[in-house]
Amino acid sequence: MDEVPGALGSSASLALRFGQTIFSSASILFMSFHVEFYSYTSFCYLVTVMGLVIPWSMALGLVDGYAVFFKNLPRRPRVMLFVIAGDWVLAFLSLAAACSTASVTELLMHASQPNCPAKLCYRYQISAVTAFLSWFMLFASSLFNLWLLASL
Repeated sequence: MDEVPGALGSSASLALRFGQTIFSSASILFMSFHVEFYSYTSFCYLVTVMGLVIPWSMALGLVDGYAVFFKNLPRRPRVMLFVIAGDWVLAFLSLAAACSTASVTELLMHASQPNCPAKLCYRYQISAVTAFLSWFMLFASSLFNLWLLASL
């Protein structure tokens, strides 16, 4: 079996999981700078989804770290299917959260009477951008793992 770059147990997968954790944490951090985000459902949804992505990515990052440093990771199709399903579900949830956050922030900034201060809306925009980056890494790792599942 050839080594699939970016699949579970590789150093590229470890980098992807680390990036997912960092960008998800940054998204929550920028969203939580101000308490007003609880007023909008899409902002609460983003915090909830990123709160799910962080432990998922950290757990699989630990698995990747173990596999990289000890070179021992048996790949079973059922385990890979579970990882792929989790990645796909979280990828679609994070894409929905990032899109809804970006659209609500844009609406708040460009309404006839802006509803949030510019500095606060810029933080919301940065939160949406980091959520999109987290989604991109989640989606990439799910595609790499799907490719590995096909080769098992």
